[in-house]
Order: sequence, then structure tokens, then C-alpha cells
Amino acid sequence: MLKQDLILRNPLRLLGFEAEDILPAGGFGAVLAHAGVGKTALLVQLALNGMLRNRKVLHVSLNDPVNKVTLWYRELFEHLADRYEAARVNQLWDSLLPYRFIMTFRVETFSVAKLEERLHDLTEPGIFAPEIMIIDGLHCDATIAGELAALKNLAGKNGLRVWFTVHTHRHESPGEDGLPASFSPVAGLFDLVLELRPEKADVHIKMLRGAAEAAGDLLLDPSTMLIKG
Repeated sequence: MLKQDLILRNPLRLLGFEAEDILPAGGFGAVLAHAGVGKTALLVQLALNGMLRNRKVLHVSLNDPVNKVTLWYRELFEHLADRYEAARVNQLWDSLLPYRFIMTFRVETFSVAKLEERLHDLTEPGIFAPEIMIIDGLHCDATIAGELAALKNLAGKNGLRVWFTVHTHRHESPGEDGLPASFSPVAGLFDLVLELRPEKADVHIKMLRGAAEAAGDLLLDPSTMLIKG
């Protein structure tokens, strides 16, 4: 079965995805990297993995319009399934779409109150009840500590597993905990932190917090943006 083949091929299982979710319900996960390294690509693959397991994913983008986010999903899915017959791939893709909902905000107008209102508009009438939420483009630093705490509360009430992209700066030196100084003030809210670290021609996926049982060193292929073991 194509769906099962893709789940088993997905090297994210090395980070704990084979038997259960890597984040607890109400938990926060972060992907840290400099600009252009592949944060969004990694989160889209996390989302695709959830969709393949029949988990509903709400993708909240603060930078890109819906059509660009949609293109990310389609291109990465096609790379993931490129060895399979096109008709089967297209059929599976169509079956996955009901498990994804894309929501956009402008960065300057985003607030947890607005997100909660729009989430309520989806869940109350039974339109879409997400289990995983991707937030791409939010500046996770001390300036929004209160909003992040409110978002943590919202995630807990709704049983959401929430993933964030976190932009880091090349000039930042890591602290004693290995985390960038700008992120450290809010790091206590996060159960799991991954870092994308370019090293020569490769992009390494490093575990900075959580999933201590994870094995192996994963890479992000710069040509396809797919995770590889």
C-alpha cells in the first residue's frame, strides 16, 4: 500500500515517529535555522507525515500566501513519492487533502486571540478539527513571551501539537544550553527543539532538546529539501 510505504520510508521515524507522535498533546516543537536553510520544508514534511497517518493539520503562515504554501506541499509530496506510478500518487494526494487546512495572517496583525477565533470558526461547526498545527513565520523571542504562553494554553485546551519555525541569526553564539540567546527566554515553553545546521554541502538536523532516545544523524537534501538518513 502506497500510503504505508511512504510512512515507513519517512526517516522522521528516527526522531520518534514510528510508533507515536514526537510531541505530546499540547506540546510545542521548534525548528531553528538561519534564513533559507529549509525550516518551512522540514515542517511541511512533518505535516505530510501527520496527514499520511490520518492526522488533521492546520498550517498557519505569517509570510506566504495560500498558493505558495500549497505548492510547498505538492512539490515535497511529489519528491517523496517520485518512485511510484503517477496515477497512484495523484489518487493518494487527493485523499490527503481533507487532512490539511491552510490559514494565513499578516505578521503585524497576528494574535492568539484572532487565531483562537478563527480556530473556533473551524471547529464549532465541524468544518475542521486539527490535531497538529504548524506556525510558520512567528518571531519566537522575549517580545512575545506572553502570546506564546497564551498559545500554549490554547494548544493544551484543544489537544494540539504545535510546531514553529524559528529564525536565528548567524552572529548569535549559543548559550550554555546550546540555544540561541534570542530564543532562550521562551525556550522553557518548548518540549522539543531541532536545529538545521549547514555544514559544507549538507544540512544537518540536530536535536537540541527532547527525544533523547532518537538515533542517527539526519540530513536535509539541499536539492529536494527532503529529509534523508
